[in-house]
Amino acid sequence: MSLVTHLSGHGGHALPVMHVSLARPFIWLGRGWEDLRRTPRASLAYGLLVSVLGAVILGFWRHPYFIAAGVSGFLLVGPLFAAGLCELSRRRAAGEPADFDTSLSVLARHRKALIRFSAELLAIAAIWFAASTLMLHLALGSAGPSVEATQWGGVLEQMTGAQMISYAVVGVLLGCVVFARSVVAVPLIIDRNVDSPTAVRTSIRVTLSDLPAMILWAALIVILVGLGFATFLVGMVAIFPLLGHATWHAYRDLVK
Repeated sequence: MSLVTHLSGHGGHALPVMHVSLARPFIWLGRGWEDLRRTPRASLAYGLLVSVLGAVILGFWRHPYFIAAGVSGFLLVGPLFAAGLCELSRRRAAGEPADFDTSLSVLARHRKALIRFSAELLAIAAIWFAASTLMLHLALGSAGPSVEATQWGGVLEQMTGAQMISYAVVGVLLGCVVFARSVVAVPLIIDRNVDSPTAVRTSIRVTLSDLPAMILWAALIVILVGLGFATFLVGMVAIFPLLGHATWHAYRDLVK
């Protein structure tokens, strides 16, 4: 792997960024699985928490308006769960005690940066929420139908193909923004004690520097998360911690 040094914007310190091979994401998953296997109780506890939150989103799957609200909540707390998993991986690599209780210490040490990062993701989610509301208003004449209509009215069937495509395109574009901003942000915050803007700028540079590998990594994340939802969140109990641990190893490969 060759080393390319980039300077952080706004006076930040130099953060070396590594180039990786296209197949590297599969190695991250393999290493993430090893961390999951070595810390099963703590890792699966995080997975269970995410599955419960995901069940709230899945419970309102008939209406994109409520999906947007659920995803907004996930983007707020998801990085905090991911931070705990990255901390487990960091502790295991350092030979330190790695259990659920000790992993929570990362939230106290880096509370300010993690909360700011979560808030920035929430702001992006708010854009999607607003776009969803507007699209539904244009499609149905009402931005917020009743619960009865949501559960039994077949809201999605009332939208045209073009409206559904527009809704999906907005979601995909914002998803790409979230991925680029967050691919190594959380482990960078907890390992280097950097602030949220520095972590985000580094994540964006990492994404642009290794675009083919990052596209594959994003695709693997989408596939695995899709499998988690396809199993009605049962699979997410293991998939989320797998991805959380793998994120740590991606960071270790991508940022010198």
